Amino acid sequence: MFSREGLARYGAVILLCLIFALASKAQQQQTRWKVLNERVELLFREGKYAEDLVPAQEALRLAEAAFGPESLSVATSLNNLALLRRAQGDYAEAEPLYKRSLSIREKVLGPADPSVATALNNLAVLYATQGKYSEAEPLYTRSLTIREKVLGPESPDVANSLTGLGELFRVQSRYSEAEPLFRRSLAIQRKTAGAELHDFAPTLSNLAGVYYNEGKYSDAQPLYEQALAIWERTLGTEHPRVATGLNNLATVYRAESKYAEAEALFRRSLAIREKTLGPDHPDVAVNLDNLAELYATQRKYSEADVLFKRSLAIREKALGPEHPDVAASLESYAALLRRMGRDPEAQQLETRAKAIRVTNSQQNKAH
Repeated sequence: MFSREGLARYGAVILLCLIFALASKAQQQQTRWKVLNERVELLFREGKYAEDLVPAQEALRLAEAAFGPESLSVATSLNNLALLRRAQGDYAEAEPLYKRSLSIREKVLGPADPSVATALNNLAVLYATQGKYSEAEPLYTRSLTIREKVLGPESPDVANSLTGLGELFRVQSRYSEAEPLFRRSLAIQRKTAGAELHDFAPTLSNLAGVYYNEGKYSDAQPLYEQALAIWERTLGTEHPRVATGLNNLATVYRAESKYAEAEALFRRSLAIREKTLGPDHPDVAVNLDNLAELYATQRKYSEADVLFKRSLAIREKALGPEHPDVAASLESYAALLRRMGRDPEAQQLETRAKAIRVTNSQQNKAH
């Protein structure tokens, strides 16, 4: 028989063993989640989106089970899965993941934490991609304000916010507002990161986009070339970012009537995107549209017709029938049909494109 004192000691030993066992299990779960999370981030950086989906989903399930549905680990896993879904063109699935991640971070860390700024920035990118510009702008602005206040005006994260907001202005043809943001972002990045990191390339590319849109092709080309070189050197030649760089440089060649050079880059970009993103991704539609424009310029109308049709079908399915990019496809295809003498068909597409433009303009003003 145990004495009371012996029973107490025995109970204490059992309790300590349980505590140690639970602590050991918690540590194992934390380690497992970190390993999964690192793999998710690595595969994403490498552009292996299809391969990344399973570990991203597993990391989220583990975080919810091990740390609770309102933990910061869950917020991180939600954000990573949302990034992946957005990269794959699954915008409807990405949005609730981003919103839940943002909600957790605001609740746990407060509304002015840098992690909240990251969540705001990522949600803004999603809205901008969907053409929801009026919804994206206040998120970009709030993210930038938090980062400048908490991290300082020279932080790399501030540069990231400046680049995002600048690109939002660029796609709306607000070039005079976009350019100073890109230039400030580049100045910060040159001070803090150097020109070899792949994060430096998007700002170069976006600033080149301003020059391209303004018809300053000689200014745009060296920036596009520099961005492409950085992406190829840091990410490899088959990465989706490299496809973006090839496509952008090809648009300059096309504008300069260097058709053979443009076609080669457009086709290489298209091959990379179809391989890494799948044949029905919105970025594939960008390549198809650009290649079709090239063929139309060269009077290769039948080839252009096929590509415009495929691009329009992809955008309608992936983005929805009222997206600004669908309007752009309709307008480009209508211009081709006019050249081919198919005016009644062109008129139908132009009418639909105009209606989409009006709807989007009204929605943006409403917000």
